[in-house]
Amino acid sequence: MLDSSEAATASDAIGWAASGAMALTGWPGTAPLVPQAPVYSRLLALADEVAALTARLGRRVDIDPGLLLSGRAALLGLQRSGRTSPNGSCRLLEASDGWLAINLARPSDLDAVDAIVGEPVVGDPWLALASAASRLQAGELAARAQLLGVPAAPLASRSVAWHGRDPWRLLHIGERRARPVDRLEELVVVDLSSMWAGPVCAQLLGRAGARVIKVESVKRPDGARDGVGAFFDWLHAGHQSVALDFDTEAGRGDLLRLITRADIVIESSRPRALRQLGIDAERVVRDGPGRTWVSITGYGQDHEDGGRVAFGDDAAVAGGLVAYDAEGAPVFCGDAIADPLTGLHAALAALTAIDAGGGAIIDVAMSAVAAGVVGEPSAEDTFVVERTGPDRWEVRDGHLRQEVLAPRAPVVQGRAPSLGEHTAQVLAEL
Repeated sequence: MLDSSEAATASDAIGWAASGAMALTGWPGTAPLVPQAPVYSRLLALADEVAALTARLGRRVDIDPGLLLSGRAALLGLQRSGRTSPNGSCRLLEASDGWLAINLARPSDLDAVDAIVGEPVVGDPWLALASAASRLQAGELAARAQLLGVPAAPLASRSVAWHGRDPWRLLHIGERRARPVDRLEELVVVDLSSMWAGPVCAQLLGRAGARVIKVESVKRPDGARDGVGAFFDWLHAGHQSVALDFDTEAGRGDLLRLITRADIVIESSRPRALRQLGIDAERVVRDGPGRTWVSITGYGQDHEDGGRVAFGDDAAVAGGLVAYDAEGAPVFCGDAIADPLTGLHAALAALTAIDAGGGAIIDVAMSAVAAGVVGEPSAEDTFVVERTGPDRWEVRDGHLRQEVLAPRAPVVQGRAPSLGEHTAQVLAEL
């Protein structure tokens, strides 16, 4: 039996089995599945690039791909559930012309189901959505959901448009830093993002030595604070927390001052949200030599769907990143996989910009990240999956064998700061 890194260098399917993500892919009680994409080998390649850049710019960061993909699932106790996402909020529905994902992650999403299906819903909202899907095309039902701010995406027809697009766009629009960065400890990261993708990016930069200041609204803090504490601690231990009231002139002024003191800004807002706070990303970058702005959205700032909400599971479906069961129908691939993949891509993009002197805006699209990982169709698979015991499975690929490992929980290094714990200290330094 090989460990995860050794296995992955020999076979993508073997590495996927060792990562914990395979245990999250497929139907419960049946053989776990491997996506028709070299997810694990591409993740390893990205991790190698991050390790090389961080070693040159600060403290070397070695990424454990298995923890990145399945650490959250281990902390939350998630399991594979076929066409229901492991966290239970997103489902794949069959429409008249294909499949789509709808994500009812928030109370407002559930409230919108009546309007999506066009009639009052009595009983299970998923039954009403499945019935509507059977009568409509995938794109039509997804569009109805999207108009109401509900994350939704068709599979296949939409994902085709993403293939060939870079996972991120890096635009050097500002003045570059006068001297190279000797150590990332010199840099301040202001993290305006929430949930998972953006915080992964901030965590990796923090592990490399940067000072990370997490900024939240006092009225709408990061929703991940309400979940399992160990997951939030994993992402944010060692960071500083600032909480501001964005509805007040003073709060918006403090936000702008913080941003203009930052070397790197990470945000995951829809384009209009920051404009409503009086923040112009291009102006911020142009006014600060060497500053780098990282924007993470579902579909990209310049795309026609740039204002659309996306979460990790539906963004993966939008990019075509799914697995297929024995009937040839799609199932979810891992746990909200577009989130950790996007966080890693965003960190690599930020490090690349810093290494080049900054002065850049980076536009990272979760759907494009997923599509980029899928890439072109690979050669025919040679591996087989065998049952070795009750819910125990093994992947064989030639002479290699690898047990399908369960998700592994990360070792959490300390606690995350409480909301606004460092507000007075940080603002006093401005």
